Amino acid sequence: MDDSLPGVPLTETTFFILLSLLPGPRHGYAIMKDVQVLSDNRIVFSTGTLYGALKRLLEDGWIERVEENAEFDETGRVRKTYRLTEKGRRILDGEVSRLQRLVQAASQRATGEQPL
Repeated sequence: MDDSLPGVPLTETTFFILLSLLPGPRHGYAIMKDVQVLSDNRIVFSTGTLYGALKRLLEDGWIERVEENAEFDETGRVRKTYRLTEKGRRILDGEVSRLQRLVQAASQRATGEQPL
């Protein structure tokens, strides 16, 4: 993993937003609901908190807005849809790798194994 990547380690909130976008683009409400499920109800966003986080991720270049195939909400407004950028995917992959190493170290310690 490239330890020089900004923002690593990720906050749990950021991790789950990026993870939610891994399968493909989603609009804000779908991200909100998916993160709630992925986090086993530990993360329940208010609209303002979610869109603040999305704004930061947009500014950092980790996600981007998707304009094609626009969906509309019940009021007729276009739903803002987001997807991971390559940079966001690298950040997420780096964090998954980091977490796997942490779990491996903890498992080795718990079983008395020596690290490789």
